[in-house]
Amino acid sequence: MIIVGFTLRLLPHPANFAPIMALALFSGLYLPHRLNVIIPVVAMLISDIFLGFYSLPIMFSVYASFILATVLGTWLKKHKNIGNVILTIFAGSTLFFLVTNFSVWTFGTMYSHNFVGLMQSYYMALPFFRNSLMGDIFYVGIFIGVAEMSIRYLQVEKMSKIINKV
Repeated sequence: MIIVGFTLRLLPHPANFAPIMALALFSGLYLPHRLNVIIPVVAMLISDIFLGFYSLPIMFSVYASFILATVLGTWLKKHKNIGNVILTIFAGSTLFFLVTNFSVWTFGTMYSHNFVGLMQSYYMALPFFRNSLMGDIFYVGIFIGVAEMSIRYLQVEKMSKIINKV
C-alpha cells in the first residue's frame, strides 16, 4: 500500500488529485490500529523525499490531516455502509482543505494575517479542494471497492467449499 500511495503521488496528476487521503481512510478501515497511521505517513514521507520538502509547520498540518483521516477510517469500521463511506470521503477532504489552508494562511506569507486574508486563502484554494475531493472519491472507490469485492469473493469461496463438503 505504501508503494502504491507514493508511486501514484509521483506520477503526473492534476494538483491535489492524489491517493493519500484514500489510503488514510482505507488504512483506518481495514488495517490494525498500530499500522493504520503508518501507511499514509510513510507514503507521504517517501514521496516528499522525491518531490521536495517545504515549510515544516505546513507539512505538519498536511501529515496531521492524513492521520486524522485514519481516525475517520477507524470510525468507519463499526459504521460501514455506502452512505458513511461517502460521508467520510467528504469529511476527510473537507478536513484536509480547512486544516492545510489555515496552516498556509497562518505560517505563509501569501495572505494578510487577518480574517479577509484567511477567507482569501480558502477562496483561492477552492480549485484544489475540487481536485482533492474528486481524487478522494476516485481512489477510495478503487481501494475500498477492490477490498470489498475481495472480501465478498473470499466469503463466497469459503461458502462454496463448505457446501461442496456437505
